[in-house]
Amino acid sequence: MGLMERKTVSTRIEEIGIFPGIRVKTADQALYAAETLYHAGIPVAEITMTVPDAIEVIRKLAQSFPDMVVGAGTVLDKDTAERCLDAGATFLTSTGFVPEVIESALKRDVVAIPGALTPTEVIAAWKAGADFVKLYPSAPVGGDMYIRSLKVPLPQVKLIAAGGVNQQNAKNFIIAGASSIGVGVELLPRDAVLRRQDHRIHELARRFLGFVAEARVTE
Repeated sequence: MGLMERKTVSTRIEEIGIFPGIRVKTADQALYAAETLYHAGIPVAEITMTVPDAIEVIRKLAQSFPDMVVGAGTVLDKDTAERCLDAGATFLTSTGFVPEVIESALKRDVVAIPGALTPTEVIAAWKAGADFVKLYPSAPVGGDMYIRSLKVPLPQVKLIAAGGVNQQNAKNFIIAGASSIGVGVELLPRDAVLRRQDHRIHELARRFLGFVAEARVTE
């Protein structure tokens, strides 16, 4: 089974515009969350390394859904990066700028999404070869105004706004220039995942996809 090409993965992340961070208590919950989002029209899943057996979850999703953009989140060292890539991760992301993780991704021609916050970090991440830079935490440091400010001097850097993105501000982040928005519990409420409430997750997915579509029309 051939992995999705880096360019395809990058394009799809941007097209879909929603970058769901799956940070749940069990491997089963993570599989359920990713599958439910996939069927709800969001075929992207960032499985964070805080999920028990996260690498096995990535392996299962990559095998079951070859057209899903499945990757690894909170990857903080080279060893973990390599194991995620071996399992079929099509992108690696971290909460901060970890050069060895970017190197692992680029060596295997996989999408690299380092985290950053300050302009210096954003530039460093971009210069290291990042496909996107995940701006975290976006909302607490000024929200969409902060994204807008960064995009003025750095229009060429593709930003994923994450941290505090919700239904109220999602649209503004896209209008401000974010290529995608990182959403967690706002899209996957803990009790909805626990109780397997597909309808709730589908409704939230529909709303967030709607925010992205509306924002792009008004750009």
